[in-house]
Amino acid sequence: MQLKYKQIPRAILVLEDGKVFEGKAAGYKGTTTGEICFNTGMTGYQEIFTDPSYTGQVVIMANVHIGNYGVTALEVESDSIKISGMVCKKFNDGFSRKAGQKSLSDYFTEQKIVAISDVDTRAIVRYIRDKGAMNCIISSEIDDISELKKQLGSVPSMAGLELSSKVSCTSSYFAGNPESVYRVALIDLGVKKNIIRSLVERGCYVGVFPMKTSIEEIMKFNPAGIQLSNGPGDPSVMKDEIELIKKIVDTGLPVFGICLGHQLLALSQGIPTYKMHAGHRGINHPVKNLLSGKCEITSQNHGFSVDAEKINQNKNIQVTHVNLNDGTIEGIKILNKNAFSVQYHPEACPGPWDSRYLFDNFVNKIQNYCKAAPAI
Repeated sequence: MQLKYKQIPRAILVLEDGKVFEGKAAGYKGTTTGEICFNTGMTGYQEIFTDPSYTGQVVIMANVHIGNYGVTALEVESDSIKISGMVCKKFNDGFSRKAGQKSLSDYFTEQKIVAISDVDTRAIVRYIRDKGAMNCIISSEIDDISELKKQLGSVPSMAGLELSSKVSCTSSYFAGNPESVYRVALIDLGVKKNIIRSLVERGCYVGVFPMKTSIEEIMKFNPAGIQLSNGPGDPSVMKDEIELIKKIVDTGLPVFGICLGHQLLALSQGIPTYKMHAGHRGINHPVKNLLSGKCEITSQNHGFSVDAEKINQNKNIQVTHVNLNDGTIEGIKILNKNAFSVQYHPEACPGPWDSRYLFDNFVNKIQNYCKAAPAI
């Protein structure tokens, strides 16, 4: 008997500068666009794909095998897949993990995520690393390169693009024990679920608020601390949120910013941000804690950073963490306020747990604030 093999359709990846890669179609058959970036993590693909910070981005997975352990509802970080598309070397239709509930192929097809496999991801990653992040288009339905380039020409640049409003919640919701003394108001700029879980695990009652919520509405919740979440897009264009965070910081409440929240905290204090050459994405980025002298292996996902020169000129801001690969700012503390932030992801889904102590530090600040607050 002669075996019959499934014919896999061709797919094409075209970069903004005209570079073309050909491979095989994976996931949903169609066409998608976004800013191409790469993640160096060897595991945690489902958490990556559902991270709202990846909104508007096509992700190259540097690890060879993607989809080999399937997907499960326990490993989602938001309500849906947030990447615009995916590039990988080997895309597995099946999976071997008992806990897996479905294949990545079915998951992508259900949520209409276009992907390309069987390309030289090492070559593409090296290309992006050298040339810098740029827009791209993937198609498994259009063979005409000139047509793909035409469509790609209308895709907006990530610089100057506000995306948080696409993934922020539309109404407030709550998590944890309502009787808890420690209430945390979380500003949802594109929050990952494990940030909320990390606060609840430490005894906090968390109120999650849409990014456009007024400070008056937030204060009605009577929070003892404010969490600024991660999220996608260019922070410099989020003028309303910058002004909101400035007001929040001025209340004297403990404030903890993560990723986009870190960038917006810096902007609220007059520190500009800039678009990075290729960004940091992975679960193996070394960061030094300048306060303790210890190093941490961190989970990261960002394409913007805060201006180190301007921070060093500001006497009210202390740099607390730096990236050991390129020296970029990874953490700050506002000395004359009760606020601090980090550029990376201490909730670590996926990633090592080296930085989870930051949530403990935040809760300690909340406890100290509650002790010092006058009785009503």
